[in-house]
Amino acid sequence: MDAVLLVSLAGLAIIDSTSIGTLFIPVWLLLTPGGIRAPRLLGYLGTIAGFYFALGLVLVVGGAGLASAAGSLAGSRPLLIAQLAVGVILFALSFWVERRKAAAAAAVAAWRDRTMRGAAGSRALTGLALFAALAEVATMLPYLGAIGMMATADRPPWSVAALLAGYCAVMILPAVALFLLRPRIGRLLDRLNAWMLARGGGLLSWVLGIAGFLVARDAAARLWFPELLG
Repeated sequence: MDAVLLVSLAGLAIIDSTSIGTLFIPVWLLLTPGGIRAPRLLGYLGTIAGFYFALGLVLVVGGAGLASAAGSLAGSRPLLIAQLAVGVILFALSFWVERRKAAAAAAVAAWRDRTMRGAAGSRALTGLALFAALAEVATMLPYLGAIGMMATADRPPWSVAALLAGYCAVMILPAVALFLLRPRIGRLLDRLNAWMLARGGGLLSWVLGIAGFLVARDAAARLWFPELLG
């Protein structure tokens, strides 16, 4: 197999491993007081990897026709209006969170702690993983680049499936490594958790505000100023 292809795919997978769903949320879960059990973290990461793997197979099998249909759907007016509404809601929600920093941070931390210990925690983590993966579909440029490389490499179907599986495995490796290292970096994680609890509401407010603005701006530009995008 082409070594250049493998190295390129590994590089893109490492870039994908630093996304919100594959790194930041797992780190946040690792900050849970008392730690997180391996099955729950692996269940979360497995859901993320499974989503990427299934999406990759669909895109490779669907080919250019599927990509063209997806492009037409993404540019439809009803979908753009819905995207604009989501952006405005997120932006407005950032101000609500800003006014209730302490309560917001405490509520999010409490939900995380219940998820780690409650009977329904595994289902909640699966839902969180799917939400994170879906939220990143529009920005998974490294993955789409990797899919394009696999689709044009003239490899047999079993080889493409193996490449996809390897890509997804590399993508979640950093989070798994942090979990294995947790006994050694526990104090650092505890200090980080305390810092996030003290400032988490403000951080969440900024994240919601920036995300809402970017989502709404993109929809508005596509609805009323498409010439600016060309």
